[in-house]
Amino acid sequence: MATTDERTVFAKLEAIKEIRAKTIQLEKLKTRILLEVEALDQEEKCLSEYKQEMDLLLQEKMSHVEELRQIHADINAMEGVIKHAEESRGRSLATAARVHEEYLPLKSEVDRLRRDCLGLDRLPELHEEEGTLVTPERFAQFFSPTKSNSQNFAKSNEWTRPLAPTDNHMSALAPPLPPTFLPPPNPLRLVANKPEAGRPSSLAQPPHPGPPTPTFRSDFVSLRCFCLFSFNR
Repeated sequence: MATTDERTVFAKLEAIKEIRAKTIQLEKLKTRILLEVEALDQEEKCLSEYKQEMDLLLQEKMSHVEELRQIHADINAMEGVIKHAEESRGRSLATAARVHEEYLPLKSEVDRLRRDCLGLDRLPELHEEEGTLVTPERFAQFFSPTKSNSQNFAKSNEWTRPLAPTDNHMSALAPPLPPTFLPPPNPLRLVANKPEAGRPSSLAQPPHPGPPTPTFRSDFVSLRCFCLFSFNR
């Protein structure tokens, strides 16, 4: 009887020992689980912050991309404006040279009449007038007979990049432009196509006291007679 009780007690002690060891191991595992869950919560919190920061970085990137796109669009638009300005400058230069070719023979004839009929000096040249925009340097550059307009204003290669598709809205609003280079007219044709009677002249001067400005040969004769009559008086 005593032996049976001892065996039962020893069995229970062995069970308690095993339960204690396994309980300690269980507590260690439980502690590890709690630590890992706590680390999981911490990593999830950090991950959420990282994702928010990534979203902010992506938004900043897109804003910079939009700024760069706008800068490129502004550059293309400015290149288009510069090209239009260069073409307008070329047209103005060609028109000024063409009008100057009409101006030269008319001024020579007026100077001759002033000298022969009235004994006056010639009119000053464009670059000789006081306060004129045509300086001697500009006169030599624009209206020199030995230089052509294409040589004076040769286009540089700085603005030859084609316009981007973002400039379509500007080109749609702008009127069509004529060719950049306009050949000067034939001097003989200019001399032959002088203003006729009854046709307004583009170089008409404002009215001034004295005899009227002659427009054709019979008026020159009348003016000469008027001058002789005035001298005789």
